[in-house]
Amino acid sequence: MEPTISPEPISVSSLGSDARARFITRAYNHLFGAILGFVAVEFLLFTSGLAERIFLFVANTNWLLILGGFLVVSWLASRTAHASTSMGAQYAALIGFVIAEAIIFAPLLYIADTFARGGVISSAALVTVGLFAGLTAIAFWTRKDFSFLGAILRWGGFVALGAIVAGVIFGFGLGTWFMVGMVAFAGAAILYDTSKIIHHYPEDRYVAAALELFASVALMFWYILQLFLSRD
Repeated sequence: MEPTISPEPISVSSLGSDARARFITRAYNHLFGAILGFVAVEFLLFTSGLAERIFLFVANTNWLLILGGFLVVSWLASRTAHASTSMGAQYAALIGFVIAEAIIFAPLLYIADTFARGGVISSAALVTVGLFAGLTAIAFWTRKDFSFLGAILRWGGFVALGAIVAGVIFGFGLGTWFMVGMVAFAGAAILYDTSKIIHHYPEDRYVAAALELFASVALMFWYILQLFLSRD
């Protein structure tokens, strides 16, 4: 029988040290699994030739629509994971989100792999890992509650989505500073998500925690990769 989520789950901050450590380990193990799943789906897309087909489709539409889709998919997956009533629903949200992200990333990775200078993807990935590690260390070292960032991130997300919609309607590009701002936005999201993992998540939401953290890491990687591509 599928385990159901308790209607009144206990917050991580109320757990003992062993249970809290177990929750954190589970969350980051699922994050690592999501990243591996993302890489596996991308491998399948590229080896099957689907990545090129997705790129050709996107090349005939507006790239800003893809950026908007990226933000919307992130929001929907996060909402689904948190509102789910079973672990199965949480896992379905995580798996579905990883697949959706891989498809959205495919044309950008195809451009980086085919047209850009060698090593762009690995360089962007290393920078992303470095920033993620640094921000995670700050959150765990200081034990500061970054929940105040939640309102800032919500408003920032609406502003970013509004800028994307305006770009689609009026036909202008968002430029380098928008990418830099979105990297900073993703960094704030990582601090916020990590703080929630340490202090606020219910004990049975480690899959949802991994999903939100994966979404923030993917967002950062997306814009760092675009910054690298903008040099070419």
